[in-house]
Amino acid sequence: MSSESAPLLALDLTGTFAFGLNGALTAVRATRLDVVGVVVLGMITALGGGFIRDVLIDSLPPATLLDWRYYTLAAVGGLIAFALSRHLRRMVALIDVFDAIGLSTFAVIGASKALDSGLGVASSILLGVITAVGGGTIRDTLVGQVPTVLRSGLYAIPALVGASLLVAAAERGLSGPATDLGAASVCFLIRVIGLRFGLNAPEPPETRGGLDRRRDGGERQSGTEG
Repeated sequence: MSSESAPLLALDLTGTFAFGLNGALTAVRATRLDVVGVVVLGMITALGGGFIRDVLIDSLPPATLLDWRYYTLAAVGGLIAFALSRHLRRMVALIDVFDAIGLSTFAVIGASKALDSGLGVASSILLGVITAVGGGTIRDTLVGQVPTVLRSGLYAIPALVGASLLVAAAERGLSGPATDLGAASVCFLIRVIGLRFGLNAPEPPETRGGLDRRRDGGERQSGTEG
């Protein structure tokens, strides 16, 4: 991804802020932390995936430490979440949209940087997904939760699709801001559609059957008691 692309840089910075905000809000809801804990978890959410990617491709120090705007926006997002958490909970839909922007741009940026480092198709796609979901996974682990990417909604799948489209285009000699924005847009749309209609990744049939049986049993028990 070209560092000269102003639209993509703007989306990247917006995504960093959104991840910091959303990550800190998740921390506030999950456990009782002071301001330092909330801000740190917000920054981990926003920057952790990129840290993992840069360590794996031996690009040190991590890119987000070389540009003050990234860690500053992540910290500001965390501080806002700490100070205004009660009010921000009423704006979940808007925050989810910003979070989808972060997911899509990070997936594309991660895949592009992996390609630039000389990695192959599969590895570049994998690093794109890791960049997008790695920070949130670390955050959830630190607060003692099953990572969001493993238990709810369409999250990793949109990142996988966006990274795959970027890599496929690059393999065919199609690269540049338009290609990057196109791949990010597809990822964004899939994520937003999943949020709008409550779509989830496929679950094992046994899991669905077990949930249905428990639900049916609960309804029968409730009817008996009534």
